[in-house]
Amino acid sequence: MNDELVTQAAGAEELGVLVGAVGAAGFFTLMIVIVWQVAATWRARLLAAREEQYKELATRYAQLLEDTVELQRRSAEEQRRLLEELAQTRLAVGSMEKMMREIE
Repeated sequence: MNDELVTQAAGAEELGVLVGAVGAAGFFTLMIVIVWQVAATWRARLLAAREEQYKELATRYAQLLEDTVELQRRSAEEQRRLLEELAQTRLAVGSMEKMMREIE
C-alpha cells in the first residue's frame, strides 16, 4: 500500500511537472505572439506614414511640374514678343538707313 502511495505521489509529481512545462510553453508562445503582433503593427504604421509622405511628395512634385510648365509657357510667349519687337526694330532701322541714304 505504501508503494502505491509513493507511485501515485510520483505520478502526481510528474503530472505537475508536465502541466508546468505545458503552461510555461503556452506562456512563452503567447508572449512571442504578442511581441510579433506589436512589431507587425508598428511596421504597418511606419509603412502607412511613409506612404503618406510619398503621396505628399508626389503632390508637391505635380504642383512644381505645373508651375514649371506655366513658367516655360510664359517664357516662350515673352521670347516670341521680343522677337516680334526685334523684327519691327530691324524694319524701322532699315527704313531709317534707306531714308538716310536717300538724303545724302
